[in-house]
Parts: sequence; structure tokens; C-alpha cells
Amino acid sequence: MNKKQIVKIVKKTAPSLEERGLSQKDVLQKAQKVNNDEFYTRYEDVEKELLMYNKSIWKNKTVFCNCDDAVDDDERHTSAFPLYFIKNFNGLGLKKLICTHYSGVLDLFNQGAKGYIFTKNGFRELKEYPEGYTGSFDHPLSLKILKEEADIVCTNPPFSRAIDYWKITVESGKKFIIISNITNPITPAFIPYFKDNKVWAGFNRVDYFLTPKKELTEASAHWYTNIPIKNRPKYKHLKIVPLKEIPDKHKKYDDSKTLLVDSGYIPIDYKKPFAVSTRPILNGLLEKGYKIENDKQFFPYINGKKCFGRVLVRKK
Repeated sequence: MNKKQIVKIVKKTAPSLEERGLSQKDVLQKAQKVNNDEFYTRYEDVEKELLMYNKSIWKNKTVFCNCDDAVDDDERHTSAFPLYFIKNFNGLGLKKLICTHYSGVLDLFNQGAKGYIFTKNGFRELKEYPEGYTGSFDHPLSLKILKEEADIVCTNPPFSRAIDYWKITVESGKKFIIISNITNPITPAFIPYFKDNKVWAGFNRVDYFLTPKKELTEASAHWYTNIPIKNRPKYKHLKIVPLKEIPDKHKKYDDSKTLLVDSGYIPIDYKKPFAVSTRPILNGLLEKGYKIENDKQFFPYINGKKCFGRVLVRKK
């Protein structure tokens, strides 16, 4: 198969979450409870993020898209990830692109029930249908490709299996750029990765996905990576100042006398652990001389009332 890919983005709208009586949190929580996540990543979100990285990271590398990243002659049935890499294969200087299609209950890309492997190696493109292959990221054959061929993993793993996916991907030692829940930096299963500096935020958040009917749906996610980021644009959202300069409305103490700060304010002269939400972590706080104190999510209590979860950090 040696066909030129044409990228055409078709935008469709759907009723807002408010109109449907839902919140972004409702959507992601629902996704985490089902076995098949009905979310497509939009091409423009893939392009926006990947353009932020220096082209040199891709040169002579094999990219592995291993989460239902289907490829078809019709771009409407092709995942945004392989579309991007096929379109930019030569410009990025890629060595090889490998994508897998999942044979789940929901045929999200109208590719049929069989799992397959798509490989682009220069001008050569090939689809293979190994017997018994499901296309799942944890199938033995997918793990073999990850271990023996992949240099960089780039995909949108299912929200419902994010814990399993992160464990496999991070422990593989491969470079990766992936999408996951925006609250991961303060979620117990993922905090250790950020604490141990094995994962950090990518450049952008993702607020919209496409349903199988190609309708927009809202859900707050973010890009994550282990590829070094220099001069992160969102550093500007961090207001690192002496404690006394933080306005009172943006700092308070809970019942245990733990300092809580909000709105991007970070005390530069405070020696004890203090609590922050996910936002400062996503804006690069851990790259500015601060570290996560422990592997646990922190729930402050104010006047005996439990408040939303945070994570404890302190200056190194």
C-alpha cells in the first residue's frame, strides 16, 4: 500500500454539557468506569502539541501509536495520531511508524472486528492481521513491539485503563507523549511518577474530544511526557514570591495548620510542605526548584469540612 494521505478536518458540534446536565468531571468519571472509551482525539489537538517539540527528537526514530490508532485510505476512519505522522513522516525524518487497531466491542473507526498492525517504513506501508491479535496495548505482540522497536510512544490511551497503561509505558523506559486525565498529578495512582520525576506535563490541555459520531464532547485532559521541556510557556502562570506578598485571599491554613495556596501563587521562602492543586504542577512548578512531598493525595479540612484534593509540595 503506497497511497498519499489527504488530511481534511470536519468539525461538528453537539449540545453543550450544561445543556445535557453534565460536567467535565462527569464525562471523565464515566470514561473511567467503562471498558471501551468512546473518545477520539482531534487532529488539531495532536498537531498543536507535537509542533511544540524540537523536530530533532523524531529524526531516525520509530513512533509507536498503540491505542486503537487505526489507519485507513479514508481519513475519516483514521486516528489523528497516525494521520499526523503519515502527513509529516518525511518532514520529521522518521524511520518508521507503527500503529495498532483494537478489536474491541466498539468498532470506533469502522475498521472491522480484527486487530491489526499498520507499519510505514519509508514509502512502504503494510497492514498485518496476526492470528489472535486483539490490538490491545498490553497484548504480548504489542509489548514486543514496544520493547524491541519503539523509540517514542504517542497516543491517547483509554481513560478507563490509564493506570495499567502508565505502568507499562513508563516502566518501558521509552520516550512518550500521551494524553491523560488533567487531575493525574494529584491522583494517588499517578503521584509517584511526578514525585520521582518520571513524568511531567506536556505543553497543552485538551478540552474537547470527538464521539464515534464525530460530535464534540467536553472532557478535561492534558498531555504528559518524559521528553525534556525547556522554557515552558506556562511558567508565566506561576507567581513565585515571598509568602508575605501572597494576597490573603489566595493563602490560608487548614485545621492542621497546613498552608494552602491558589491562583498560581507559590511561596519562595516557605520551608514547610504546602498544598497546591493540579494547576501549578501542569504549569511546571516541579521544574522550578520544588518537589512533591510524598505519594499521597492531600485532603485539607477547614472547620471540620473536607475540601477538594491537592498534593503537598515543598521547596528543595
